Amino acid sequence: MTSLKEPDPDSGHLLHNLLLFGRLLRGLGLDINPGRMIDLTHSLAYIDLSRRQDFYHAARSLLVHRHEDIPLFDAAFEAFWRKPEEGWVTVDLPGLSRAQRRRRPVITPPPLRDAGSAEQQDKDQTPVENRPPVIQVTMTYSAREVLRHKDFADLTGEELDAIKQMMAALVWQLGERRTRRRQPGRGRLLDLRRTIRRSLKYGGEVMEWARREPKHKPRPLVILADVSGSMERYTRLLLHFVYGVTAGLDQPVEAFVFSTRLTRITHELQGRDVDEALREVSRAVQDWSGGTRIGESLKTFNFKWGRRVLGRGAVVLLISDGWDRGDIDLLHHEMARLQRSVHRLIWLNPLLGSPEYEPLTRGMQAALPYVDDFLPVHSLASLEDLAERLAGLNERRPERRQFRVLS
Repeated sequence: MTSLKEPDPDSGHLLHNLLLFGRLLRGLGLDINPGRMIDLTHSLAYIDLSRRQDFYHAARSLLVHRHEDIPLFDAAFEAFWRKPEEGWVTVDLPGLSRAQRRRRPVITPPPLRDAGSAEQQDKDQTPVENRPPVIQVTMTYSAREVLRHKDFADLTGEELDAIKQMMAALVWQLGERRTRRRQPGRGRLLDLRRTIRRSLKYGGEVMEWARREPKHKPRPLVILADVSGSMERYTRLLLHFVYGVTAGLDQPVEAFVFSTRLTRITHELQGRDVDEALREVSRAVQDWSGGTRIGESLKTFNFKWGRRVLGRGAVVLLISDGWDRGDIDLLHHEMARLQRSVHRLIWLNPLLGSPEYEPLTRGMQAALPYVDDFLPVHSLASLEDLAERLAGLNERRPERRQFRVLS
């Protein structure tokens, strides 16, 4: 196994350049987070890197989530991934990095000069194709937009109330699954009973063949939320999020919280008033803000509740920062068991919204091989991204490469 080294600027290191490109886009105002960069890195195994257009479309589909950001992304892509003519140059963007590093693109506003200066006249005479690319960003202030991207841990009291109202307005919808049952429709299978009943209207003559098609139902949703001491800054708002999902979906949602042990809170969240429901949850949970034993809690869930709530292609949302004080081998084993039992296992980490975050804790290192989607859950924008992803779930299971766990 080779170890990671500092990339040589004179050689091609695609992963290093991808990280720089992500920082560039974030500095230009695009909503880029580590989870999306991880998805882009994984996608490289499925595209032909010798084809520039394939790489462009993969990057744009994974990194751009607003139509108005496409022109800015295109300009940044052309500037960054162009072939340098005169060696390496430096990019200086606010927030791009703490120290200046060597970059490929030149993205700076044009210098201010007098209109009649000789330098300006020479620049005007320079052919357009030989001029360096210029990206100008005009940022406008929007209190709502700023609040959407603000970390839950940094909210003031007034902002907290506003976020709760905006969170209650989110629309939640879960992808459907195809069942074994059939319903009247335009499918391939013939419905002989309906065909015969219709034929009685015409004296027993068959005038039209009735058909059946597969019936679809929403997938069950199960939420496992960490309420240990390390999650205390996010627990209150994340429970508001759990209540909103429970109230917003038509199908039943099973909700659990854990710290040192597992507690089912499905019944407590069924109240109509969110504040009263959360008070009921706080009274039901005995280990609030305690230590974190993810492996033991997952074992309790798998053996006590798994068969009751994980049928019919369930989707599981596991909310935790990954700080674990329990048995890591047990966490390995129970995460593997849980992933095999569900259609989709999504890990939501509030720390993932930070650009400097790296999943280096032993809990995250043990769990990541068994996670289908690793997403941030630190702001309202991340919740909107999650709602979009849940609504787009399809029939196909994600490709899984589990490590073999010895029991």
